[in-house]
Amino acid sequence: MENHRTMERSRQWMDRARRVIPGGVNSPVRALKSVGGTPFFAASGEGAWIRDEDGNRYLDYVLSWGPLILGHRHPEVVQAVRQALDEGVSYGAPTAREVLLAEAICDAIPGMDMVRLVSSGTEATMSAVRVARGFTGRPKVVKFEGCYHGHADFLLVRAGSGALTFGTPDSAGVPPEFAMHTLTVPYNDPEALERVFREVGGEIAAVIVEPVVGNMGVVAPTPRFLEALDSVPRRHGALLIVDEVMTGFRLRWGAVGSHLGLHPDLVTLGKVVGGGLPLGAYGGRREVMEQVSPLGAVYQAGTLSGNPLSVAAGLATLEVLGRLQPYDALEAAGARLEAGLREAAREAGVPVTVNRVGSMFTVFFSPDPVGNLDEARRCDTGRFGAWFHRMRDRGISLPPSQFEAAFLSIHHGPEEVDRTIEAAREAFRAV
Repeated sequence: MENHRTMERSRQWMDRARRVIPGGVNSPVRALKSVGGTPFFAASGEGAWIRDEDGNRYLDYVLSWGPLILGHRHPEVVQAVRQALDEGVSYGAPTAREVLLAEAICDAIPGMDMVRLVSSGTEATMSAVRVARGFTGRPKVVKFEGCYHGHADFLLVRAGSGALTFGTPDSAGVPPEFAMHTLTVPYNDPEALERVFREVGGEIAAVIVEPVVGNMGVVAPTPRFLEALDSVPRRHGALLIVDEVMTGFRLRWGAVGSHLGLHPDLVTLGKVVGGGLPLGAYGGRREVMEQVSPLGAVYQAGTLSGNPLSVAAGLATLEVLGRLQPYDALEAAGARLEAGLREAAREAGVPVTVNRVGSMFTVFFSPDPVGNLDEARRCDTGRFGAWFHRMRDRGISLPPSQFEAAFLSIHHGPEEVDRTIEAAREAFRAV
């Protein structure tokens, strides 16, 4: 397979970018800091493929970090955006498509009585936590190690020495006071969740969780953990916020949390519901959402919330997904890829663990199971970095971090999957 690719134009663009953009990128992981090397600068995409400024083509498993479940430039999405653009860019007034998208989301997700559209996943999770605090009158929030809920100050925290240690900032520029009401416990640890509620349950407004984690690599919840999530917060009068920014409409039609037996009070969405354009959403039970201004006292606003172009892309994406219902086919493609990656690594004598849920997967360079952040951190990140570059040399674009999910689209069929497995076989032998 091809393994000699010029990066001259991408290097030139990166040199220019570093002069005017911090690190040369507008989101940190794009800089390839954890794997080294120069990122390619994207020029175009089509289906399962992405092309860079040097003309190299890659089979894409990043897919804009998850939104492009229909692949690059799906014709119905493109046409919907073009039609909206012909009508106008933004109005600062309600539009009919906003109502249609809100209705589609509410119809697809059990318990979603009302929804508010925003412009990003971070805005959705930040707002959902504010609503939970306003509804309960309590200050504290519980999150889980390795779950990422956007870059709001109070959610950028890491765990202390024990389950009850108050959060400490995980980023410069965040005053400790902003994080003091955030409690962090290990993912897939129901006992830790029980402990934190025994100690300070009366002060906890909400628990926020990814139903399937994608930001320490793909990690699935255990049945006991799911049972605790659904029962413990409710028993103490706290709300459950299920963050489906990554998983919503990707792993199944609607929300995967309800399929897993969760009954959230609030759900956050993003990525797929925006069809590749900036859009997020949060919603849930009517009595909770009626706390949001202008009905209630919880203020949240956004000049570009419900932007016509994003709404058009999201609505078209959901219409196509609702018609095609591609989730069985995505599961089959994912299973084929998972089996092939495992076998390729075994043949090369490289110890890996492949975690996959539907169309999301991660190849962990570890011989041991990965079910929480501590186990993920034991991976051989150096070897992952070498494998990442060997795969890119062979025309496969993967997330440039051991701790990020990779994604499939409806265009990743048997031919694309087999091509990826063959590239992986060669790449494993080279690391």
